[in-house]
Amino acid sequence: MLAIFRKEFNSFFSSTIGYLIICIFLIATGLFVWVFDSNFNLFNFGYANLTPFFELMPWIFIFLVPAICMKSFSDEIKQGTIELLFTKPISTRALVYGKFLGAFSLSAIALAPTLLYIFTVDSLKQATSVVDYSAIATSYIGLLLIISVFASISLFSSVMSKNQITAFIIGVFICLILFFALSGLSTYQIFGSEIYAIEYLSLSYHYKAMSRGIIDTRNIIYLASISFLFLELTKVQLEKLKQ
Repeated sequence: MLAIFRKEFNSFFSSTIGYLIICIFLIATGLFVWVFDSNFNLFNFGYANLTPFFELMPWIFIFLVPAICMKSFSDEIKQGTIELLFTKPISTRALVYGKFLGAFSLSAIALAPTLLYIFTVDSLKQATSVVDYSAIATSYIGLLLIISVFASISLFSSVMSKNQITAFIIGVFICLILFFALSGLSTYQIFGSEIYAIEYLSLSYHYKAMSRGIIDTRNIIYLASISFLFLELTKVQLEKLKQ
C-alpha cells in the first residue's frame, strides 16, 4: 500500500499537475474569501471567525477532489496498465487505499496554507472580540473527513469508467447528492417524520455539526463509514475487472 501511495503522490509532483492544483485552489479560495463581494467574503461577515471560509470549502473540494482522482483508475483501465498492477504482489485493497491516500494527501497539502487565515482573522479582530479556536479546529477536522469522503467517492467513479471526464462528472454528481441534495430534501414537509432521517444521511449535517467546536464521535464515525463504504465498493469493482 505504501508503495502505491508513494507512486501516486510522486506522480502529482513529478509534473506540474500537483503544483497547478494547489495554485488553482489557493487562488480560487483567496478570491472568494478576501476579494469577491459574496457571502463567503470574511470582511462582509462581520465576525472574527472563519465560518464563510468553511462554508465555501465543500463547494471547491466537490470539484477539486474528483479532478484529482478522475484518472486514478480510468487511465489504468483505458491504457490496459491495470492488468499489470493485478500481476504485482499487492492486494486489491492495498491498491485502492494506496491511491486513496495519495489523493487525500494532495488535497490536505493544498488545504494546509489556509491555516494562515487563522492568524489573519486574529489580527483583524477588534480588541474585545474572541476567536473561537476550538470551532476552527473541529471545522478543519470535519473538512478533512469530508475530503476523505469525496476522495473515496471519486475513486469509485474512476473505476466505473474508462473516460476521465465521465469519471469526473459521476464523482461530482454523487458528492453533490450526498452533501447538498439530501440536506435540501429534508426541508420539504412532504417527508413528514422522515425529515430528520434524510437530513442525518446528508454529509453537510455532520460537517456543520463539527463546526460548532464540539467533537461528536457519531459524526466522525458516520463520515469515516461513508469513506470506507465507497473504498470497499471500489475494491469490489476492481475484483470484477480482475476476473
